[in-house]
Amino acid sequence: MERRKFIHNTAMTTAAFAMASKAAFAAPADSKVKIGLIGTGLRGMSHLSLLLRRDDVDVVAMCDIDAKMLDRAKGIVTKSGKKMPEIFTGNVYTWKDMLAKTQLDGVVIATPWEWHNPMMLGAMDAGIKYVGCEVIMGITLEDHWNLVRAAEKHNAHVMMLENVCYRRDVMAVLNMVRQNMFGELIHLQGGYQHDLRGVKLNDGKDGGVGAEFGEKGFSEAKWRTNHSVFRNGDLYPTHGIGPVANYININRGNRFLSLCSYATKTRGLHNYIVKVGGENHPNTKVRFKLGDIVTTMIHCNNGETILLQHDTNLPRPYSLGFRVQGTEGLWMDVNHSIYIQGKSKEEDAWDDAQAWLDKYDHPLWAKYSSDAKGAGHGGMDFFVVNAFVESIKRKQPTPLDVYDAAAWSAITPLSEQSIELGQQTVEFPDFTGGQWMYRKPVFALGDDY
Repeated sequence: MERRKFIHNTAMTTAAFAMASKAAFAAPADSKVKIGLIGTGLRGMSHLSLLLRRDDVDVVAMCDIDAKMLDRAKGIVTKSGKKMPEIFTGNVYTWKDMLAKTQLDGVVIATPWEWHNPMMLGAMDAGIKYVGCEVIMGITLEDHWNLVRAAEKHNAHVMMLENVCYRRDVMAVLNMVRQNMFGELIHLQGGYQHDLRGVKLNDGKDGGVGAEFGEKGFSEAKWRTNHSVFRNGDLYPTHGIGPVANYININRGNRFLSLCSYATKTRGLHNYIVKVGGENHPNTKVRFKLGDIVTTMIHCNNGETILLQHDTNLPRPYSLGFRVQGTEGLWMDVNHSIYIQGKSKEEDAWDDAQAWLDKYDHPLWAKYSSDAKGAGHGGMDFFVVNAFVESIKRKQPTPLDVYDAAAWSAITPLSEQSIELGQQTVEFPDFTGGQWMYRKPVFALGDDY
């Protein structure tokens, strides 16, 4: 009953939000949103900087156990001229004290992956109705179910702070998709193709070149690398799947049905350790489980296929490898090209994508491009924070909700399961409980947020 009520209430509010006029959005909103920040590492400090730029936000509490990072975050606050938040530190469970002792409208979580799920659950148990969290949403499939059940139980809103959905070219292509420029969509691709050897392994001091990780590592090398030691699957699917899911209305008229993953042998991290640390470095003895390239195929209810690739251990330029292909044409971001049947300059020849992207620039970017200057990830982080804060102010559902978060993030444990079973196809859970058939698209429908 709680589940049906939660989905019904969210759908009704979202429908009203989608139909509301700009005049309605001009109505008075809470003047100051009280935000707490858990995690003041590099991502946490990025969010902190954006929150401090806003006149409608008070960052009232910050929590971390890393004194060095916490001091850097304090410096950002001091430089902003804003009041110093209440600081919580001391042990790995101090975040619980912050949630219990501070009146918060929302919380932003930017901690190591294994802490995301318990912290989100803890925030909702503490009565916080808006929870924003960096990717990913959990380690196990049950973590994702627990997140959905908690949001439904508490009538809370969970937003994955997934920034690629707001990338300018990605949003222009979304605009093209919604105007049927590519025809009926057939096949899509994306991934996380990013050389992270220098992130997973460093000097342990300030992120310089080195072969250290774990307790001797700096920043993400302290925790992220261990996932490559012990796990084999698509460990970071959300950058690739988020935009793709929006293109084909996943959880809103469509859903993922099944998944199958393959992993290559693993060589990249070992070779890097030998290269920068020498053949006698202790970490040359570590055996990494994560395949250098993990390829996942997903089949969707409406007949589309999706190819995802996770490629972080080998030398390569950065690319998310997007491809959106329909009955009338396609976009590929690797070669920055678009082809539209009957409308491209030449038959069977690529157009440079930029002219198309400029023509179909999404209204959100047209409106907020100046505000986004200087924000992380080429301005994308501005849109994420803005959407989260505006949702709190207006007491509306976040444009990316808990069902999106669960579906996108669950690709990781499902891919691990598929590989463990010898590349078997596994069924994809329906976190909406059948409501995907009735829910309507809400993400970036206009220029509001």
